[in-house]
Amino acid sequence: MPDMLVRLYDLPDHTALVSALAADGVEIRRVLPPEKRVLSAWVLEHFSPGWASECERALNNWPVSCFIAVDNGAILGFACYDATCLGFFGPTGVSAAARGRGVGKALLWVTLRAMREHGYGYGVIGGVGPAEFYAKAVGAEIIADSTPGIYRGLVQ
Repeated sequence: MPDMLVRLYDLPDHTALVSALAADGVEIRRVLPPEKRVLSAWVLEHFSPGWASECERALNNWPVSCFIAVDNGAILGFACYDATCLGFFGPTGVSAAARGRGVGKALLWVTLRAMREHGYGYGVIGGVGPAEFYAKAVGAEIIADSTPGIYRGLVQ
């Protein structure tokens, strides 16, 4: 899977989406340190051990570089940056039950905005699956010859 590049200084405005989710009871915010084990267990259950490890790494950054979407105390999704490499967005995931509500797009946008506020001009989305989603949501472009990228030789 290729990497994609995003111009963080030219992100589309998704504040209306974030506000609509908030009005519907979905809060998107940075993960708090006491939630580290809860989030890690959730990511392990819904996604993979590798992603859980990357989330834990993002939670050790200062400021914390992991965001969650929460509805009534239940995690709907997460998004991280600076987990495996500096300047990289991901991993990110949304529970199957919450997909199609805009949660993933809102998490993407909030996280990329945090990267911009952290001082990055560009962000790399590493090893993307849904390239079309990223292209449409934030104007991301595929980086030529970026497969297998930073995850080359990863122990499974």
